[in-house]
Amino acid sequence: MNDAPVPRRRPGLRPLSRTSALVLGVLAAVIVVVAILFEWNWLRRPIEHVVEWQTGRSFHIAGNLDVDVGRVTTLRAEALTFGNAAWSKVPTMASADRAELSVDVFPLVFLRETRIPRIHLTRPQLRLETGPDGTGNWVFGDANGGRRTTYHDLWIDDGRLLFLDPARKTEVDIALDSARAPTPGEASAVDVEGKGRWAGNRFTLAGQVASPLALRDTDKPYRINLRASAGTTHAHARGTLLDPFHLRDFDLRLRLAGQDMEDLFPLIGVATPPTPPYRLDGRFTRDGSTWRYDDFAGVVGDSDLRGSAAVIVGRDRPLLTANLVSKRLDFDDLAGFVGAPPQTGGGETSNAGQRAEAADLAAGARLLPDTPYNLTKLRAMDADVRWKAHRINAPRLPIEDMDAHLFLDAGLLRLEPLNFGVAQGDIRSQIRMDARSDTIRTQATISARRLDLGELFPRAELTQTAIGRIGGDMTLAGTGNSIAGILGTADGDVAIGMGRGQISNLLMELAGLDIAEALKFLVTKDRTVPVRCAFGDFAVKGGVMQARALAFDTTDTLIVGKGEISLKDETLDLELRPRPKDRSILALRSPLVVGGTFKDPSFRPDFKRLGLRGATALALGSIAPPAALLATIEVGPGEDSGCGGQYAK
Repeated sequence: MNDAPVPRRRPGLRPLSRTSALVLGVLAAVIVVVAILFEWNWLRRPIEHVVEWQTGRSFHIAGNLDVDVGRVTTLRAEALTFGNAAWSKVPTMASADRAELSVDVFPLVFLRETRIPRIHLTRPQLRLETGPDGTGNWVFGDANGGRRTTYHDLWIDDGRLLFLDPARKTEVDIALDSARAPTPGEASAVDVEGKGRWAGNRFTLAGQVASPLALRDTDKPYRINLRASAGTTHAHARGTLLDPFHLRDFDLRLRLAGQDMEDLFPLIGVATPPTPPYRLDGRFTRDGSTWRYDDFAGVVGDSDLRGSAAVIVGRDRPLLTANLVSKRLDFDDLAGFVGAPPQTGGGETSNAGQRAEAADLAAGARLLPDTPYNLTKLRAMDADVRWKAHRINAPRLPIEDMDAHLFLDAGLLRLEPLNFGVAQGDIRSQIRMDARSDTIRTQATISARRLDLGELFPRAELTQTAIGRIGGDMTLAGTGNSIAGILGTADGDVAIGMGRGQISNLLMELAGLDIAEALKFLVTKDRTVPVRCAFGDFAVKGGVMQARALAFDTTDTLIVGKGEISLKDETLDLELRPRPKDRSILALRSPLVVGGTFKDPSFRPDFKRLGLRGATALALGSIAPPAALLATIEVGPGEDSGCGGQYAK
């Protein structure tokens, strides 16, 4: 008896019968034959139905359809069109001459997840636009039965993207071509180049952005590296954005450069006065309703500028806040604040328009700027801006530093303060400009304290040895939309004075036309004479400064004056009368007339009176030369003028 164990069959496994094997072989052959002979174009309409069901948009394949079956199945189609939103005037949102789509079959069948490793588009055209309610046409239905769709890569050959936002007057038309991703494993980047209008302003655009597939995920940072130009304004942005078409949030390095910051107003809504050419680079971010430009640095004209700024939107008017610092400020770069161009010669930085404006100003008879302020810009935004300059470059003026704080609220501008360090002293100002009506109403309160007389005129040799402290107060109120208009209507008071000091005796003798004394100092060496005091007190009415008191008192000469200065006509009409306190046989002591215009002032003696004394001297000279000198003898009737030092405090 054979006790050998009988092999046990594994449950569920049976050897195939010859019949079963034959059937399976026939089925496999049929599948192969069908796969070879199957006309894939028969599936075009079913595929169109699936896409329409998932998106709620029309979809058509007008060309051939081909499929390579495998674990990753590849579909190829030609002449595709995808429908637009119902509200659009253009029926097609997207089209392509050819599309190649790879689908991972296993997740599709077993995980109810659609994975698309790669899409390759040839000459695609995509139209993105916002509707009347601000919704983009890229937002459409998703009836995929709970399936999740993921994309890995998109490759574009010779594509075109058109973005339209009528509400913001924006139109972007750019060419697209894929490029290798900067980081391995990422979706292909896209090179872009195009043009359009942003907020109604023409611009050009070039650079590289992340795959357009990333645009569907509005909560994921979208990487860009773009250069844009609008007229003479240029920007280079590199970094990431969230929801790019709505600029919801971003973190960018932004470099700005242009011929005039004033050109930024129509582009981004930030109002600035005219400036010389500039370039800045800083971090540009957004946090909700606040747009920030932090830690920027650069130059404006011939001045360095750094700091941080922010614009808060979502208000009745945007609010600009900024904290600015200049280590070295070129004083003429501030000219735009008063409606004047900067200096344009000697290597000064300016643009073509400013050079033309400066040439016109130089050719004209007026000195005060008459360019009107832009009321629209003054009312378009609010501002709170602090600006400090540690050193000021002003070769013709002894200005040392600046501290300014500007407030703007619904057209009401305040400078509180506007302070300058001048000649070792201070000029402190508070200025209020109300642009809420058609004509600006301006009030200014200005005080000068402890200005050094010797430094006030750095290019005048005769004042280099002068000693004294000057101070004064000015209150003015005027109406007008330019500096010339405001001063031409001004009312108020102006007072300036100096206590004890010293000044060149040559200057005093020339002022009194004391020929003998002046010649003595010219051929030997000048010396200083003590100044007891000097003061000018003016009442201002309708743009005319009328002298109430005007005197300059030294131990050598007392000069008293009268007359007026017209801020409206820019003319000078002052008469100064020297009264010597010494004797000189060659003194021609006649009144001095300060006349002419602000741009072309004159300083001359009263020739009628001087001519009479000269004629007398000539007549006497025909009799006896020594006696002829008698007519020029000055007995010195001037007396000391009582003066306090209150202005120099």
